[in-house]
Amino acid sequence: MTNLDDRKSAFENKFALDEALLFKAEARACKNLGLWLGEKLGQSEDEAKALAVFIIEANLEEPGFNDVRRAVAPIIEDSGVTVSDEEINEKLEALYLAAQEEIKSEG
Repeated sequence: MTNLDDRKSAFENKFALDEALLFKAEARACKNLGLWLGEKLGQSEDEAKALAVFIIEANLEEPGFNDVRRAVAPIIEDSGVTVSDEEINEKLEALYLAAQEEIKSEG
């Protein structure tokens, strides 16, 4: 029975580690989206950093990135700069994939 318990424990530990890595990747992607968007909107470095923090916090509302998209939409609209939903989606996906690779290579 110990062998089965060991396997179960190993599986649970791997699942927890995988979830933690995905959470870190989402946070990093959101941070980088905020920095990219801040630059695109002509914000100062401090404003872009504040936007990045705002986006990270917005991402905690629900799983996935729909909360991020909703959070940045009014900011983009108020800025007067044209950034399409498609551009945001593509950038977010690319940043998320890059963040996953960076985190895998770090650990």
